[in-house]
Amino acid sequence: MSEQRSEQSTEAVPAPANVVAVLGRGLVDADAPIVRADDAGLTRGDGCFEGLHVRDGVVTKLDAHLARMARSAAALGLEFDTAAWRELVATAVTAWPESGEGALKLVLTRGAADGRPTGFAFLTVVAPAAIRQRGEGVRVISLQRGVTSAAFTDAPWLLGGVKTLSYAINMAAGREAERRGADDVLFVSADGYALETPTGSLVWAAGGTLHTTPTGATGILAGTTQRLLFDNADATGWRTANTLAHLDELHAADALWIVSSVRGPVEVIELDGVARSRSPHLDGEIKRFCDF
Repeated sequence: MSEQRSEQSTEAVPAPANVVAVLGRGLVDADAPIVRADDAGLTRGDGCFEGLHVRDGVVTKLDAHLARMARSAAALGLEFDTAAWRELVATAVTAWPESGEGALKLVLTRGAADGRPTGFAFLTVVAPAAIRQRGEGVRVISLQRGVTSAAFTDAPWLLGGVKTLSYAINMAAGREAERRGADDVLFVSADGYALETPTGSLVWAAGGTLHTTPTGATGILAGTTQRLLFDNADATGWRTANTLAHLDELHAADALWIVSSVRGPVEVIELDGVARSRSPHLDGEIKRFCDF
């Protein structure tokens, strides 16, 4: 009997299926090459992307994501055909054999120097860590972003609010958090204000009001899930506000969350080594507002 259990435990678990679809080509083999070595998206990070949540074959907030990607493309001087991207999304989602939750990434690059822009959709399962953090919460450290809270005023070349492919700083910040035993990072401006996380919006509850950092001059990305959260909260009587806040104000808040499309809202249970009390009722309400 013990031998049988041992044999069963060594059986390989099938890897989740990935789906890749390319603009102008449709579905391609997930292992097929789709980007040239001289594509500016690879060599320069010159492009934009969106990350979307898929649940049981339904894409969450598709219109909002396509609208934001169109704005990003326009800021980069790239053409964006919303109808073509909508069709590409439908192609990828229809072909995905998995059930439950998926993570869909849409990528648009400037392409090769002598070619057209490259666009593709990649669909895979949501990482287990993301689902786990919804229940367990996250430990967060603050790191300097190196710019003031108004650095992006009248400076469109800085691409404030654009979801570009240039995420090397964000990924480096995530590695620093891991090195320090934390789960995520909250970027702070040079003049001391909370901005956003590498992959999500900051939301906090204080005195019956839900707050988030304002976009525009701060250069942060307008969050589609944060917008959904505030719209639903407004409809149920919550007050909502765009607020610049220092770290001490966040420590004094009733609850903090990092909000993003695929991971959903995750409660901050520790900020810069200071543990925070959990708020199960508030957390549950925020998850409902975010459709999680």
